[in-house]
Amino acid sequence: MNTKSLIWGFLLVAVGALLLADNFGYLYFDWYQIWQYWPLLLIGGGVLFWLGWLNNRKEHGLLMPGTILIVYGVLFWYNMNTNWWYMEDLWPFFMIGPGLGFLAMYLFGPRDKGLLVPAAILIGLGVIFLGEWYHFRLIWPLILIAIGVRLLFKYRNQEN
Repeated sequence: MNTKSLIWGFLLVAVGALLLADNFGYLYFDWYQIWQYWPLLLIGGGVLFWLGWLNNRKEHGLLMPGTILIVYGVLFWYNMNTNWWYMEDLWPFFMIGPGLGFLAMYLFGPRDKGLLVPAAILIGLGVIFLGEWYHFRLIWPLILIAIGVRLLFKYRNQEN
């Protein structure tokens, strides 16, 4: 018999027995308390993708969903334990998650430079939009102006 089948079979029998004991009143599960841990399923799924990549380093495509699930799981865990109103300011993590996934695929994969473009765009935009939450909305335009002035001076010095 396959070891995986044995493990899954034991796990399913154990969970089924616990749920049946709850139905007959021998155990009591506070489903509301258990439901509060649902973001851990996302984090656990992401960790499983990363473990799959560690098992076979050629499967660098597993890094993208693993990274996204971990980032989103941490985001939802934070909101579950604080206040969902913060999601109004934390939505840029929905862009940062895939950006970090592209970056992980670049760093731990075949180093395809084409992965850096979407990584930089998604992470950069996410950080810019996240800056609103940290009240950096006055700082990042100044950074853009400074970069623009630097480019103008560089162009001016090339003409002379």
